[in-house]
Amino acid sequence: MLRFVLVAMLLCACAPLQKTDPPPAVAVSSPDVSGHLLRHAAFPSRHVAARNVDVWLPPGYARDPQRRYPVLYMHDGQNLFDPATAYGGVEWGIDETMTRLVADGAIRPAIVVGIWNTPQRFGEYMPAKAVTTDAVATGVDGFDPLLRAQVVSDAYLRFVVEELKPAVDAAYRTRTGRDDTLVMGSSMGALISLYAVAEYPQVFGAAAAVSTHWPAAEGAMIDWLAARLPDPATHRLYFDHGTATLDAGYAPYQRRMDAIVRAAGYVDGESLTSLRFEGAEHAEGAWRARAHRPLTFLLGR
Repeated sequence: MLRFVLVAMLLCACAPLQKTDPPPAVAVSSPDVSGHLLRHAAFPSRHVAARNVDVWLPPGYARDPQRRYPVLYMHDGQNLFDPATAYGGVEWGIDETMTRLVADGAIRPAIVVGIWNTPQRFGEYMPAKAVTTDAVATGVDGFDPLLRAQVVSDAYLRFVVEELKPAVDAAYRTRTGRDDTLVMGSSMGALISLYAVAEYPQVFGAAAAVSTHWPAAEGAMIDWLAARLPDPATHRLYFDHGTATLDAGYAPYQRRMDAIVRAAGYVDGESLTSLRFEGAEHAEGAWRARAHRPLTFLLGR
């Protein structure tokens, strides 16, 4: 049953910036949400289907109207803050972890933007320019490949960069520069996070790729990324993976990727972190347990 749950989760499957007025923000009231969470329902786009966008504001946001904050963009937004919307009822606990890390002085306070996924998740998250075949393997035994024409990640990133980011910067007190604009995701969300920092290195300064689903398209993203890594002098990359369920097959791919980024000049402990979590599964509960690691890498003081 666990195999079916995480596999279904996996598959649900540059023009001038356009300022899009977001739908009105509605506060999310839930005993399971820590801090101030706002929801922009059915955020419109000219590039992809409308979807909900959640915005979590850090502690103290309302107290200092002059202060501006870094922004972390995260994919699979319905799984981040509230078990009522999370797949399988288990969320990452990003709100609790951010609150704790800020209180401990371990990270800079930041705004977190959670971009909900859609039924086209695999097509929106599979890096389009890495695809070289008409059929795109899912990397999961027993599931049919996707047609190349169904891979729409370039359109998804145009939504994020050209429409969502300008709207967030206009509506909230953000620090808009590259070093303060970060991206993070898990599984296919990890692939699209890496694609974002490679395609838009002027926008995103760092990416965290959690349990990266390298087997998609038979590992094509590794070779594509090898020739297009952003400058290690100005960018940072975080990788991790577990050793159980889907993550059990990720180690050989991650070793290849680690060797590539180190050869490109990324330095462990500075511009690069790559971690292995023994026994960790491909699931929100595992990502929740170690969320402090990528968050500290991205936002650490």
